[in-house]
Amino acid sequence: MTNDRVPPGSVAEKPERPDRVRRSMFVIGCIGIGAATAGFLAATVRFLVPNVLYEPSRRFGIGPPTVFPPGAVTFLPDRRLYVFNGADGFYSISSVCTHLGCNVKRGGPGFECPCHGSQFDENGQVVQGPATKALAWYALSLSPHAQLVVDLDQPVNPEFRLRA
Repeated sequence: MTNDRVPPGSVAEKPERPDRVRRSMFVIGCIGIGAATAGFLAATVRFLVPNVLYEPSRRFGIGPPTVFPPGAVTFLPDRRLYVFNGADGFYSISSVCTHLGCNVKRGGPGFECPCHGSQFDENGQVVQGPATKALAWYALSLSPHAQLVVDLDQPVNPEFRLRA
């Protein structure tokens, strides 16, 4: 005769019921599907949100007219801009060479590009290449707070002057 009794405390005392194992597997499966769905939805929402690059304003103040002495040329390196205070008024010229974007330097009456040798006259017109386009001129205005304001979205011709 065999002894069908199992000693108390042993592992084989109570076999786990099949419906409990099935339920556990179902719950684990639902959690996995839920996690995958949540990841997919998060990726979809992130895809729909545009990547925005915030750039500095293209219209900005550069200070009161008294900061720019009469007859002086002021270079604003952070804005890549020359501001002139001539006898006939204020005007601004870009310091960005139209060839490959280097900063031009004041040289004699005009401008010279130290990178590739382009030369521009005092109005920013090309004197010697490789640049083919003139330097850009930008509009200046006076704000209600008596500040000079440059608008890079408003190019002007070389005859432009702001009388302040």
